[in-house]
Amino acid sequence: MTPTTLTDLGWSRHFQAQLPDTDATPARVTAVHRTGVDALTPEGTRRLTTPPDFKPLAVGDWVLFGDDRVTCLLDRLSVLNRRAAGTDVRDQVIAANVSTLGIVTSCNADFNVARVERYLVLAADAGCLPLVILTKADQCDDPRGYQRQAERLSPLLTAITLVATDPEDVDRLAPWCRTGETLALVGSSGVGKTTLRNALTGQRAATQTIREDDAKGRHTTTVRELVPTRHGGWLIDTPGMRALRLTDVSEGIAAVFDDIEALAAECRFSDCAHDTEPGCAVQAALSDGTLDPDRLGRWRKLRAEDLRNSETLAEARARDKGFGKM
Repeated sequence: MTPTTLTDLGWSRHFQAQLPDTDATPARVTAVHRTGVDALTPEGTRRLTTPPDFKPLAVGDWVLFGDDRVTCLLDRLSVLNRRAAGTDVRDQVIAANVSTLGIVTSCNADFNVARVERYLVLAADAGCLPLVILTKADQCDDPRGYQRQAERLSPLLTAITLVATDPEDVDRLAPWCRTGETLALVGSSGVGKTTLRNALTGQRAATQTIREDDAKGRHTTTVRELVPTRHGGWLIDTPGMRALRLTDVSEGIAAVFDDIEALAAECRFSDCAHDTEPGCAVQAALSDGTLDPDRLGRWRKLRAEDLRNSETLAEARARDKGFGKM
């Protein structure tokens, strides 16, 4: 598909309102390189350079440029980010201006409730719709059982089971990648993201097999890029993530675990630790069986991780320095 208007690329009033009076051309970032980006306009693809001190750009961003040089980053409608790998405390932007986050998992050993919840938190905090895509439905005796497990996690999500190698089955994703819409695919390696990409875009990117013992696969996609779909919208395929380290996502956690957050608000004490305090609504829900203890444990873990990962670079250095002295 060759876009003919900015609207075809996902342009909206949100971005139109940010246009300055000076002459500048909008473009959407399709790939990020070390010294610049590939960006798409209604006239075609352009390679743009970025100033050395410019804010890091992400696939899906809208920018303004002149003389093949980026001059401005427009405010994002949504942004998916995580904490960088290793000991780095900086945020890493995964993608921007995503309409729907396609959380791809499979109807086998890859399906993991805690991991799906992490992606749901990511979507809720970013401000995009969550869509759980359960692949390999033809290799499972009860795919509907996996779908029910996913649907129980949040009233915000839609869950769908399909066979990624069946083009007609994949076409059920069309409502989430029509003109002006952007669907981003995330998930572990080997769950079928590249197969879905091929079916949605008509491309022929190479795929990899998975290990039968643990359903894990090799990385097929190695870079993020924005590509057109056969349905008029856009797709962002991301490399498989072995770890999703969340940072500064308290609002997303509250949205996904709204049932526990509501219980916590009913506790007698505002600083209740939900352990042995009298008048604890969370413990009462555990006692009467209305709250799953495993779900409570995952909520506690995510809150503690978010607090730890959201510390500033200065705080991290101070902490490490203190450990060194000890």
